Amino acid sequence: MANDMIHDIFSGQPNLTTTERAVSVALGLGIAAAAAQPRPNKVLSLLALVVGVGLAVRGATGHCAVKAAADHF
Repeated sequence: MANDMIHDIFSGQPNLTTTERAVSVALGLGIAAAAAQPRPNKVLSLLALVVGVGLAVRGATGHCAVKAAADHF
């Protein structure tokens, strides 16, 4: 069972709807763009950039590992 769950999570099969994908891309690009602005706290800017890129990639690929893991419970 554990091997099946790990395979499903990382298999990369699209598991997002078109709306979820569009929202992820839009939010991800918006957060990444906001993070690119100069700020006094560089760590928070880097964290926002990583989150934004992660959301954009999630939307572009249509696969969410968290959603895949949640479907098993």
